[in-house]
Amino acid sequence: MHPHPRDPRPDAVAALDARHVWHPYTQHWNAPAPVEVVRARGATLHTRDGRTLIDAISSWWVTLHGHAEPAIADAIAEQARTLEQVIFAGFTHAPAAGLCAALARVLPTGLTRVFLSDNGSTAVEVALKIALQWWHNRGEPRRLVVALDHAYHGDTFGAMSVGARSVFSAPFDPLLFDVARLPDPSVDGDATLAAFDALLAARGREVAALIVEPLVLGAGGMRMWDEATLRALADRCRAAGVLLIADEVMTGFGRTGALFACDRAGVAPDLICLSKGITGGFLPLGATAATEALFDGFLSDDRARTLFHGHSYTANPLACAAALASLALTESDACAAARARIERAHRRHLDALATHPLVRAPRVCGTIGALDLVDARGAGSYLNPVGRELAAYALEQGVLLRPLGDACYVLPPFCTTDDELAAVYGVVARFLDGARASGA
Repeated sequence: MHPHPRDPRPDAVAALDARHVWHPYTQHWNAPAPVEVVRARGATLHTRDGRTLIDAISSWWVTLHGHAEPAIADAIAEQARTLEQVIFAGFTHAPAAGLCAALARVLPTGLTRVFLSDNGSTAVEVALKIALQWWHNRGEPRRLVVALDHAYHGDTFGAMSVGARSVFSAPFDPLLFDVARLPDPSVDGDATLAAFDALLAARGREVAALIVEPLVLGAGGMRMWDEATLRALADRCRAAGVLLIADEVMTGFGRTGALFACDRAGVAPDLICLSKGITGGFLPLGATAATEALFDGFLSDDRARTLFHGHSYTANPLACAAALASLALTESDACAAARARIERAHRRHLDALATHPLVRAPRVCGTIGALDLVDARGAGSYLNPVGRELAAYALEQGVLLRPLGDACYVLPPFCTTDDELAAVYGVVARFLDGARASGA
C-alpha cells in the first residue's frame, strides 16, 4: 500500500517526490536527489538528515527578513481566521486596499494604481498588456516593445518575449513576439543610449514601451549597470512619449539598498512590476503599479476598453496581509541598518577575492554581491558546469548557493549575520583555491 500523499512518513517523502514531482529548472535524467527541508528559521534551513544550510540566495530571492519571521506569520494567521479568499472582481477587502495604498505611498512618484496578480512573470504580463492596450485605446496602436540584451522577465509568453532569447526560450522562439533589443548597459551604457537614440529616430512612432531591470540584470548574470544610464533612458522615454516599465521583481523592497532601484536613480517609471520579496517570501503575490494617466486611458462607457485580465487568487487576503507586515519591517530603521551592514560585508569579502586569478568582475549593488568564475567551458553561459560544481560543493559545506552559469552571487535575507556571510564567502574562497583550482 502506498503511503497517504497528504501525510507521508518521513522516509517516504523522497520516494513520493521521485514518483510524482516535476521540479523547476531540473533535468530529471541526471539530477541529484532533492534535499528535503523540514523547517527553517532566520537565514538557516534545516534538512531531514540533520544538516543546517545557510540560505545565501534567499530561496530564489524571495525571503526578505528571514524564514518563519514571526511578524509575518502572525499577520497571516490572524487574517486566516477572518477572511482567507474572496473574488476580487466586484469585491474588495481591507488587506488589499491597505496594501495598494501603502505601495502607492512608498513607490516612485506618480505610481498610484496597483493591479495585483500572482508572481513576477504575471506582474510583467500585466504591465505589457496595460502598455499595449493603453496605446490601442488611444487609437494609436503602437506595438513595438524595446528590451535589453541579457534581460530576463519571466517564463510566461509575454515575459519570455521581452527576455533574452536563450536556452530557456528556445523551444518557443517561433511563437514569441518580436522585440527591439538594446545592448547590455552593464557593458557600455553609452552604446545602449546610442542604440536607443537610433531606434527612436527610425521607428519612434511605433515604440510603445521600454522595459528594463533597473540597475541589475538578475537572471542574466547579476549584471550591474549605473544610475546615470537609467536616468538617461528615462529622459529619452519621456521626451519621445514612450512608456517606461521598470521590472523590480528582484530589485524591489530594499535589495539594491534603496527601497526600489528606481529610487537610487531618481527615476519615476510609468509602470513598475513587483513580486519576490513583496510578502517576505511567505506567499505568492505580484503587483503592477501604474500612473493615473494610464489608468484613465481605460475609463470609458465602452466596455471593450476594459483591461480584461485577472487571476483566481488576485488580491488573496492572506498574501496581502503578509505583504503589509513585510513592508512594515522593510521600512524600519533596523532593516535599513541591516541592508547597509550586508552591503559593507559584501564589499569587504569581494575586495579580498578581487585579485584571485579565477575571479572576474566582483561587484556589489546594495545587498547583492556577485563575481564571475573564470572558466573556459562556456564563459557567460547559463549551462557552464562551473556553477553546478560550486553549488554542489557549497551544499556539502552547509551553504545554499545557486550560481547562474559562471556568475556566482550572494543575495541573503536581511537577517543574515556577518558571521554567516563570512562562512558563505569562505566556502567560495575554498572552492576557488581547491576544487575549482584543481580543475581549472
